Amino acid sequence: MEILKKPLLTEKVAQLTEKLNRYVFKVDHRANKIQIKLEIEKMYGVNVTAVNTMKYVGKLKTRNTKGGAVSGRSATYKKAVISLKDGETIDFYSTI
Repeated sequence: MEILKKPLLTEKVAQLTEKLNRYVFKVDHRANKIQIKLEIEKMYGVNVTAVNTMKYVGKLKTRNTKGGAVSGRSATYKKAVISLKDGETIDFYSTI
């Protein structure tokens, strides 16, 4: 199971990072807080103080086609907000 899918980089997350030293990741929906914490510490070499998780249900989407209306859902996902110890950071752009 790959626990960390990808980091979320939005304007809202950028504000969280600047003000509160928090980072947001999309994670596997089966992963718990302990597994997420250990994976972040191992991958980035930082000390995690708190992990908050939330599940998002995919939105219902409908579109009209020649064959009639087609409905479905976007994918559901789990998001983790990671709080780091003061003075520590994660650099996402170092490998680019």
